[in-house]
Amino acid sequence: MSVDAGDMKQSRVLFIGIDDTDNLETRGTGYRARQLIELLETEVLAKGLSVTRHQLLVDDRVPYTSHNSSACLAVLPHAGVSDTAIMDCCRQFLLDIAAPGSDVGLCLADEQQAAAVTSFGQRAKVELLFQPQARDAAAEHGIQLEGLTGDFQGIIGALSAVGLHVFGDDGRYLWPRDLREYTGDTVSLETLLQCEGVDQVALSDGTAVTENMASIQIGEWPRTVRINQQAVLLVEQTNEQNGYKVLAKQAIKSIRP
Repeated sequence: MSVDAGDMKQSRVLFIGIDDTDNLETRGTGYRARQLIELLETEVLAKGLSVTRHQLLVDDRVPYTSHNSSACLAVLPHAGVSDTAIMDCCRQFLLDIAAPGSDVGLCLADEQQAAAVTSFGQRAKVELLFQPQARDAAAEHGIQLEGLTGDFQGIIGALSAVGLHVFGDDGRYLWPRDLREYTGDTVSLETLLQCEGVDQVALSDGTAVTENMASIQIGEWPRTVRINQQAVLLVEQTNEQNGYKVLAKQAIKSIRP
């Protein structure tokens, strides 16, 4: 999602990576990421911009709860709020909610730092990586990276998440959730583009939907995906004139696991 130019003058965007907060009996990391970004807003520390989910390597050698995904929060700190205050709030929240047996990792980076570890994140999607590699990459670029519980394995996913988010062509959006209010409805293109959390409506080949009279069937699993730094709702044409429908769940997952 784009950031207002006026906001950019006040502060710089920070990226918070979290991973492995859960076990099989608790809510997942995506849920905790949404809670955390809302906490940062409630505590008047930062304006929440987005939360994205990033799929990493699925391999029997990798310990993970269910999917081996991590999450990145993009936030805009309020004037006068330090990185330390943001990090302290995140750390305490994660320690409070960490599930027994979890290996929580936490990362904090600005855009330049996160951009420096995009290759690390891309490697984590296809390659078995280890904690020393994550710590070395973070130290090289001055990124704050901490293991909070268990054996600290979550630092790999936390660092990967910030790199993959800033890379701009990976992941699905988990927050804001305004789009889900239209689940099952048919709405206009204009309505969707006014919805917080939707930057563009497009076909899977990248062609933007621009017809003023376009109507979109939202379906039961509306999710935007991150393409070219934007939150894009992927649709396909129907037999109706100017008619579209959101891609089915499995189709979306095939494009952004």
